[in-house]
Amino acid sequence: MPTKDTGEAKNADIASLSYEQAREELVAVVSQLEAGGTSLEQSLALWERGEALAQRCEAWLAGAQERIEQSRQASAQNQED
Repeated sequence: MPTKDTGEAKNADIASLSYEQAREELVAVVSQLEAGGTSLEQSLALWERGEALAQRCEAWLAGAQERIEQSRQASAQNQED
């Protein structure tokens, strides 16, 4: 029986990916899962990687949204002055 792996070690490289890189790889993972033909173990590993990639994309988008909001607030503050 395979040992349980949280996937953290296998997915450690995701933290260094840009949004575009993470999104591109996520699209590839989804395509592989949709195509089928992989074992259950491979499918689970792909799913876990896809989840980690999706979280990375969400983190990038949340950061971008925060920067936009800060910029809007600064712009509004400057217009009031």
